[in-house]
Order: sequence, then structure tokens, then C-alpha cells
Amino acid sequence: MEPLVILAVILALVAVLAVVAGATLVSRRGRGETLEPPPEVDLEQIDEAGPGAVAPREAPTPSDRDTLEEPEVEVVEPRGAMFGGTVEITGPELTEEEEAANIAAAEAAEAEWESEQAGGVEELVRPSFRDRLSRARSAFSGYVGSIMSRSTIDEETWDDLEEALIRADVGIGPAQELLDAVRSTVKERGLTTPDELIDAVKDEMKARLAGSVELHVAETAPTVWLFVGVNGVGKTTTIGKLGRRLADQDRTVVMAAGDTFRAAAAEQLTMWADRCGADIVRGAEGGDPSSIIFDAIASASAKGADVVLADTAGRLHTKSNLMDELAKVRRVADKGDGTVTEVLLVLDATTGQNGLQQARQFTEATDVTGVVLTKMDGSAKGGIVFAIRSELGIPIKLVGLGETAADLVDFDADEFIDALFAEE
Repeated sequence: MEPLVILAVILALVAVLAVVAGATLVSRRGRGETLEPPPEVDLEQIDEAGPGAVAPREAPTPSDRDTLEEPEVEVVEPRGAMFGGTVEITGPELTEEEEAANIAAAEAAEAEWESEQAGGVEELVRPSFRDRLSRARSAFSGYVGSIMSRSTIDEETWDDLEEALIRADVGIGPAQELLDAVRSTVKERGLTTPDELIDAVKDEMKARLAGSVELHVAETAPTVWLFVGVNGVGKTTTIGKLGRRLADQDRTVVMAAGDTFRAAAAEQLTMWADRCGADIVRGAEGGDPSSIIFDAIASASAKGADVVLADTAGRLHTKSNLMDELAKVRRVADKGDGTVTEVLLVLDATTGQNGLQQARQFTEATDVTGVVLTKMDGSAKGGIVFAIRSELGIPIKLVGLGETAADLVDFDADEFIDALFAEE
């Protein structure tokens, strides 16, 4: 029995050793192999080994995530939120061309202002229509000269006269109505010479353009004048020039920068306000134009200012929702402490008949009381004056005959027509 006992003990020991070995293997698989770090490498030995020698791999270094500290981030609260004001927001983006044009206009106004400061404020000298309407007159002169060279009034004379009116952008309908009236005059008075015919045409045009060009002022201050129109026609510049005129008349002015969507519009108007000593109320880019104009009226009322000149964002007359917003501006302005006595539509005279379409749409939205025609000195389409007055019954109150503040003048129908028919 003794040998059997010894064999049993040996088998038991083998079993225990097998269990221990299995447990150790499982433990190592769970942890992964323990790798010894590679030996340090002597770079001098590698250089001596020459080409073809393989450099041992460098020992791994800690990752950037393990060694770099988290950057400190400073959280800046918006200034408006910090002090209870309004946080500025950004309006819709403009094209590069539009932004460049706006910045150029602001820089030009600033340069003119600096020039005036260096040489003193110049006295405003009103230009004459005759001197500034050479381009519009050129559209008439050839036809008028041809008519005047005839000895009698014949059908060809009437054709030349009609073509002259249409080329000057009077419009086909207004031109025909005008010539029908002149034909009646010629027949009634027995006119026979081309000179008499031209005089009859001029008299008829003057009569149709007749009307008050006065800018109405409220009985109780402040008076509010709203300026509307599409982008690029010269609204902001017109406000600045008119502000200069009012300042020369010793009237106190508040300007409202309601064009919050055009880049540099508020800056441009601010420069004009500085130049004529006016106060200005402006808001954040992309802000509500109605609220800015309302605040400007309230400010003018509190300060006892005479007139509020309110700029509005350029609106495309083909966009009904934008025209609705412009109508809202008018309604809000009427609720303020001031009185809206003028809604002036600013048109670029060089656009011709397109300006007539703009006038129709803006009149429906805001009840336009008068038109300001800019760039008349650079337009050959002076007949648009007659088309607007004849078709829409809206008086032309101001015209721009140049770049300076003096070049914004009251419209004079007699002087305008005489300049249009004057000899070169």
C-alpha cells in the first residue's frame, strides 16, 4: 500500500501545479504583455555604422492630450446685455459692388467735409437750370432746330415734335396728350409759324407742371419729413443737403438713420449731421427702422427741435413685403409727437421711365407728397419730370443739379422748360 500512497500524492501535486499555471496564463492575457523599454541608443554609434544601419525606434513619449493644458477661454458678455442696452445684430449681406459704392459715398462726404473745415464753410450759391441741363437740352436741340428752320407748320413738324418729347422720356401717353392740347391751341389762335408753335408747346408744358413746390411745415414742432426710394438714388445725400439748407435758415434739425440695412448708411448720415450741426438718432445694424424714427421724433420733441429728417431703408418697389414695411414706418411716424407733413420720394433722373413705375408703387405704399429728382445734371431724360407730374399728379419739389449742398434746389417749372428749349 505504501507505493500507492506515494503515487497519489504525486498526482495531487501535479494537479495543483496545473491549476496554478492555468490561472497565471489567464491573468497575463487579461493584462497584456509587459514590454521592456527599448535600450537607449547612442547616436554617435549609428553615425559610425554608416549607411544601411537601422536606427532603433525611439521610446514612446506621452501624447499631447496628456501633456498640454486646456486653453483658457474668456467669455465676454455683449456690451448691450452687460449694461441693459441693445445688442447689435447684423443685417443682410450686400454685394461687394454695393458695399464698395456705399463706402465710397461715405468717404466722399467725409472728404468734402474736411475740405470745408480747412477753408471755412462756403456760402451756398444756387446754380441755374440752364447751366446744368445741357444733356437734357441736347435731346431737344436737334429737333427744335429742325422745326424752327421750317417756314410753316406741317405734319412733319408735328412728327419731329412728338419724337423730341418721347426721346426726352416724356412718355408716349403724356406726349400725345400734350400735343393734342397744343393742336387745339394752334387751331384756336390761328398760329402758323414754327416759332409760335414752340411757344405754345412751352406754355402748355409750364401749365401742366405748375403747382406748389413748398415743403410744408407743421403748426406745432417737430415737423417730420420722410424720405423714401430704392437704394442708390441719393436719399441720404439729399437729407444731408437739405439739412444744410435748414441749418442756414436757423432751424434745428434731428436726423433719423432709419436705413439700418445698407452698409455705411448711418455713418454717412452721421457725417452730414456733423457738417450741418444736426443731432442724429441711430440704432443697431439690422434694427427696426420704425422704432428708430419713432425715437428720433421723441428726441426732437423733447429738445424742441424744428424738423426731423428721416432716412428709410432702400426698398425695391417690386417687393410687396418690403413696401408693406415702409407703410408701417409711415404709420409709426404718425403716432409720434411730431407731424408728418412730407413724404418725399427720391428718384434718380437717369432711370427715366423706370422712375415713373417706382413713383406709382411708392405712392400706393406711403402717400407720397412730392418728388426729389437727383442727378438731373447728368441725365438726358429730363422729360420724366413732365411724365411724373402729368400721370401721377405728384409735384416735383426738389431737383439735384450737382454734387454740392448748393446744388439741391427748388424745382422751378418756368426755368426748367426754358432751359430745356434754350439754344445751345
